[in-house]
Amino acid sequence: MQIHWTKINEVIQETPEVRTYMLDCPDGFTWEEGSHTHLGLEGFNAGEKPNKGLVRHMSISTLPDETFIGITTRIRKQRSGFKDILEGLDAGSPVAVFKTHSNVPLKREDKNIYLLSAGVGLATFRPLVREYMNRPDEMGNLYSLNIDSSKDYLFTDIFESAPEKGFTSKFVDNRDEYYDQVRKLAEDKEGLFYVVGSDAFLTENIALLRGLDIKAEQIMLDKREHTVQEFLG
Repeated sequence: MQIHWTKINEVIQETPEVRTYMLDCPDGFTWEEGSHTHLGLEGFNAGEKPNKGLVRHMSISTLPDETFIGITTRIRKQRSGFKDILEGLDAGSPVAVFKTHSNVPLKREDKNIYLLSAGVGLATFRPLVREYMNRPDEMGNLYSLNIDSSKDYLFTDIFESAPEKGFTSKFVDNRDEYYDQVRKLAEDKEGLFYVVGSDAFLTENIALLRGLDIKAEQIMLDKREHTVQEFLG
């Protein structure tokens, strides 16, 4: 396993509770849209065994052409020890990234793609939207639906509808409207549905989509293959 040590270049306060940590990109570090990585804080591998309390699995919210590795996360008042340390870090602080992998790259199958997310889960989809805008080859239209009860919507500069490019973005702040919208999207029986959020959010969306005759193979989750099978049955 290769561990890439790097430094925080900038901390962006996206909303009152959400920050993006922009990391310098180490030599040889590459990724694609929909990637996640393991973020390690200083000292996580200082002992004989890694300190798992200093490591978290995080989505990368940028693409390589943006130069920096973006890690977007919510930091609440009630938070874990990891988030407590992370909040105290600023530009110049060392961090490590390792075990980088994408479970949800864009599928180029000439089908419409629907991105369903909750809250900061939108960070996973930000690079997918940028990749679609950069290279929409062999894809139909792209539609993003995000639910966030805080109403502090993320990345509104990226998640802005562009009908001329086949991209539609919608934000809602309540479950009833969200699931009404999902039902309408599921009228496309050939579409591909990407879902990112808590396990409970995934379970609810899968049950709804399957009940609307969307096949398991049309549902993409940001999970490893064995876990995907557990969710999709």
